[in-house]
Amino acid sequence: MAWQNLSFLTDAHSAEPLCDALMEQGALSASIEDADADTPDEQPQFGEPGSPTTPGWQRSRVLALCDADADVVQFLRQACAQLNLPQITEFTVSPVEEQNWVHMTQAQFEPIRISERLWIVPSWHDSPDPKAINLVLDPGMAFGTGSHPTTRLCLEWLEKTITPGCSLFDYGCGSGILAIAASKLGASEVCGLDIDPQAVEAARNNARQNDVIADFSHNSPPDHQKFDVVVANILSNPLRVLAPAICALVRPAGGQLALSGILREQAEEIIAVYAPWITLKVADVCEDWVCLSGRKI
Repeated sequence: MAWQNLSFLTDAHSAEPLCDALMEQGALSASIEDADADTPDEQPQFGEPGSPTTPGWQRSRVLALCDADADVVQFLRQACAQLNLPQITEFTVSPVEEQNWVHMTQAQFEPIRISERLWIVPSWHDSPDPKAINLVLDPGMAFGTGSHPTTRLCLEWLEKTITPGCSLFDYGCGSGILAIAASKLGASEVCGLDIDPQAVEAARNNARQNDVIADFSHNSPPDHQKFDVVVANILSNPLRVLAPAICALVRPAGGQLALSGILREQAEEIIAVYAPWITLKVADVCEDWVCLSGRKI
């Protein structure tokens, strides 16, 4: 046995303080999950910056990883005492054996078919269809591996929209997957912006891996530079704040814009925010997410 895993139920108010207290007692890590995950009572958490929410799950499961020789029962007792909480008497302690974590992580990512001609393929996999347009990616810390509905929505929109020789700007590029896809679909100039240095580095690495020339940066392009296609797959609150900056990148008289990272119930508000610059409509829906698109007049 390499480690021990402590698991118990608590409420949303106590879960995070208990995680902190367990870490102070000596736990190697502590996390919170929805105790009702994968059941009809599951509670999705869609909070984002600037959006007031009540975070956490009323039935929360705390998981704490501890050394093999740690007294995890004493850890839990002391954590409850430190927080003046009633002692938790129902819990489980299970062994965690040493494993090939790299292999386990890689096993979670299989090739993803986006369309008849577009695939996302982890670098350690052979492509199921070598003749297809294959986006080779290493899932890392940057957002965008193709598994999320918003990424799929944007890729499907790009496949319908990109024309040979057009230019594209990816606002909030993450892993660079959308810009890389645009290049492989025929765009001649692709650029991307992200405020996260790790995302920019990941996007540059992924572009090299795909033999794509792309300009990924922390900085916005010059004011005079406009693009035939602009895509932004971020979250609704940043999309609201950044509306003037994003729309300014779209070429007048025909430039196209697609936005995602938007929940179905947020769509009408985002459409209204962008109305002074571009008339948007719902282009597609996947699960609870939408992709909005429009053309600049």
